[in-house]
Amino acid sequence: MYDGFEALPFTPEVEASTAQVWEKIRAKVTPLEWRLQAPLISAINGLKRHKNAVILAHNYMTPEIFHGVGDYVGDSLGLAREAAKSDAALIVQAGVHFMAETSKVLCPDKRVLIPDLQAGCSLAASITAADVRLIKQRYPGLPVITYVNTTAEVKAETDVCCTSANAVQVVEWAAAQWGVDRVILLPDEFLARNVARQTSVGVIAWHGRCEVHERFTAADILELKEAYPDAEILAHPECPTEVLEVSDFAGSTAAMSDYVARRQPRQVVLITECSMADNVACDAPGTEFVRPCNLCPHMKRITLENIYEALVKEQFEVTVDASVAERARLAVQRMIDMPPPAAPARYDLVKARRHVDVELI
Repeated sequence: MYDGFEALPFTPEVEASTAQVWEKIRAKVTPLEWRLQAPLISAINGLKRHKNAVILAHNYMTPEIFHGVGDYVGDSLGLAREAAKSDAALIVQAGVHFMAETSKVLCPDKRVLIPDLQAGCSLAASITAADVRLIKQRYPGLPVITYVNTTAEVKAETDVCCTSANAVQVVEWAAAQWGVDRVILLPDEFLARNVARQTSVGVIAWHGRCEVHERFTAADILELKEAYPDAEILAHPECPTEVLEVSDFAGSTAAMSDYVARRQPRQVVLITECSMADNVACDAPGTEFVRPCNLCPHMKRITLENIYEALVKEQFEVTVDASVAERARLAVQRMIDMPPPAAPARYDLVKARRHVDVELI
């Protein structure tokens, strides 16, 4: 608990109102932790009803947040779509700052709160709007695609956004719309390299990286395969290309969840942020999860305590300048308007194992 927070009591009423959540996450939370978490979950859910609020919880939230208080849960694309559809007056973003900005861009008339203003993102911090303006001068006429993991100011300088779930689709759409044979895909270098292997469209990339996913190596995966020969290795496309080359499957967090739900593997490894495995495991009791994961220090700044405080005090509101939001909204809305695939997008590892050059700015 942080300074100034008084623990709420664990009463029979709290125990009854949170019983279903406890049954789902009890393998991930100790009974002692639960006596502290359950009162917060009960109080947060009551505050949401009272204040007409919803919580958008990313896949990288811890289980007590993801399963306990999240009204809409999923990857960045899914949460963006839910933000656009929500009729709540107040949105609490259980994620990082760029996600809250995206919600505000899509919902200018709603109040958007983030429980910790310091919940940033190494990838979003890797590029600025000024960088994008210079890139457009260097490559006039080429469409600029930005990963949703960027600030609103960066989105305002670009043509269309994407997530790892639809990056290939967006790249091919943009090339066709602009009538060009190459596009600019910013800022994640590894996502751009992995997308380039899935399409005939040329890709110009930036040197940004996610501090969680860039730490995985091909050697890590080969060691896992030796230690757990029956485990199926699922990697996120923000990982280095050599990681995807030796994995069994690659896809967005939504695609990973879908893979486990559909295939129900006996043993699986998710090569992504740690809490993802915990959240998927709660719905897959028959699967053993091997966890060689890396923590995102920014996502872990979001806690039940500061979600509760944000709702009680309605503090840490995220705002976006109106002129920036108007331009960013076009790029985000183009992403939202893309027809969703029948199933979450996965990366074809046969294609991913071929070498394709990208131009790195």
